[in-house]
Amino acid sequence: MYLVKSIAEGLGKNVFLFFSCLLIHKGIFAQENSPYSRYGVGDILPNQNIATRAMGGISAGYSDFGLVGSPFNLNLNNPASLGDLSHTKNFSNTIFDLGGEVDVRTLRSNTNFDKFRATNVIQSYLQVGFPIATNKMERRGMQWGLSFGLRPLNRINYKIEQNSRIPGVDSINTMYEGSGGMNQVNVSTGFKIIGKGSNKNELNIGLSSGYTFGNRDYSSKTSLINDTIPYYKSNYQSKSRYGGFFLNAGLQYEMHLKNAGNLRLGAYSNFQHNLTAYQNSINETYGFDGNGGTFGIDSVFAKKDAKGIVTLPSTYGVGFTYQSNNRHWLIGADYEWSNWNDYRYYNEREYTASNWTARAGVEFYPANPNTAATNKYWSYVKYRAGLYYGSDYIKINNTRYNYAATMGLSLPLTTPRYIQTRGEFVCLNTTVEIGGRGNKQSLGLRENFVRFSFGISMNARWFQKRSYD
Repeated sequence: MYLVKSIAEGLGKNVFLFFSCLLIHKGIFAQENSPYSRYGVGDILPNQNIATRAMGGISAGYSDFGLVGSPFNLNLNNPASLGDLSHTKNFSNTIFDLGGEVDVRTLRSNTNFDKFRATNVIQSYLQVGFPIATNKMERRGMQWGLSFGLRPLNRINYKIEQNSRIPGVDSINTMYEGSGGMNQVNVSTGFKIIGKGSNKNELNIGLSSGYTFGNRDYSSKTSLINDTIPYYKSNYQSKSRYGGFFLNAGLQYEMHLKNAGNLRLGAYSNFQHNLTAYQNSINETYGFDGNGGTFGIDSVFAKKDAKGIVTLPSTYGVGFTYQSNNRHWLIGADYEWSNWNDYRYYNEREYTASNWTARAGVEFYPANPNTAATNKYWSYVKYRAGLYYGSDYIKINNTRYNYAATMGLSLPLTTPRYIQTRGEFVCLNTTVEIGGRGNKQSLGLRENFVRFSFGISMNARWFQKRSYD
């Protein structure tokens, strides 16, 4: 009876937290004005968990399992790391991982002194993971983990006003507006095989699949500026919705170096996939009603539910992490390449180009799991720093570059004694990123940003039977 009650309570916590955050997700999606989100799929959001963002975003060879007092963060990029989830290995249990960010962005013009600042609050991800291997499998050197969750991939939000003059005709005002974005529901699994012999090297294989869905709404409103002759105002608008399944894969191989620590090599691939899209388009004249809203007067062209394809490109990443023998230090690096030359939206490319990103980071963990446990709180805090640099996937004139320096902490919210005796915890992950897109030599706008990211990791013995002596 106690087991049934424990499972019911654990399942209730999972379902309540998961759907509560789904409701929050739409509400905290703040307004902003990002002109470059007009092109491609918009502004791509960071796709790493909060802990690895503090190390420049490394993820190919990263796994955060197996240390007493570790935050046990779920790797969102490489599903192979889920093979480290275990029923018995250092208290690894059911993991709940939630992240969000506050993005302060400043846009500056390279042609004048104009600038614009926006602050946005965004939920980054929601992920739940747990081991599913049997005890018999683990005794044979095999581990198996599963996770599921939701995360936004990108966002579109811009509003740009342009005043110009058509020679021989009149002055003209054009308002460009856009909104939308993509989200992804995923189910991921990872399997580990532990080798034989004295070193017992480990091979992890992982797959992730699910559904990508989103929408896009673009409009261009044009009006002639004239005090004596009335002109009709025109609006061209297209609204699209799209969705489709995706498949990602990953590998990790960990080598236990004799008296020198552990080296973990990793690679992942997000395969190219197509989304089925339906688009409504209209070209019309319009006017304003008494409430400040708009109404259509006459449509020149209208098309409903035009079917098409949105092709999202493949992405490949490789990297490594090295952890010292006493497990105080971890260093790592990644290289990622995305084939944005293959991106198409209804057979249109939209100013995209293949891009690359290099990442590097370091982590310091004062506690030493190879020695006696300590009750000092700050010994269980993880300190991280890193950086990344790479080309932007939007290319209008010259190539722009993205860059940032990162740093962060993982702060346990449970006592060291509770971590040691039960292996359960609540941990606050924090990251600060300071960087930009473009420079003074870039044409158009350059962007500087400060991004504050916060995440909660919870590890609890849900779905496990208690035993007493």
